Amino acid sequence: MADNVDVELIIDETCAEPKVTIRAKEKTALIENLIEAIEKTVSAEPSGIPAYSDGKLEFVPQKDIMRIHTEGRQIVLDTENRYYIIKQTLTRLEDELSRDRFIRISQSEIINIYMVKQFDVSLSGTIGIEFKNGVKTYASRRYIKAIKIFLRNKEGK
Repeated sequence: MADNVDVELIIDETCAEPKVTIRAKEKTALIENLIEAIEKTVSAEPSGIPAYSDGKLEFVPQKDIMRIHTEGRQIVLDTENRYYIIKQTLTRLEDELSRDRFIRISQSEIINIYMVKQFDVSLSGTIGIEFKNGVKTYASRRYIKAIKIFLRNKEGK
């Protein structure tokens, strides 16, 4: 048997909660893997990031993070209306953050694409990024190709 899976999405406005049904001739390893992947996806709430504000440790939910960047020798985490100090490296944070939500745009910055208002690709050799709260930043040339691929994949979803 080939490992082909036919996926069908039915939009039903009367359905209050999503329901996943798998139809198969028999329960196979592939079916078990599909069930496990669905369960992990549904139950997986990305962990909060430990961050300090006014000397107090808080765990900032990933959905609230706008961007994480360096300022001098510190790593700063910005939400829409607060900022925190992080005691981890950007590389380590990049591994902890949801790959579906965050992308690195320069050696010194990672952003949450769900907090972006617009990407300005008209700039020559770079991408301008404006967040929903009006803050602006820029992607470095080295990361542009990866950003465009990431955004193209998002459009397809």
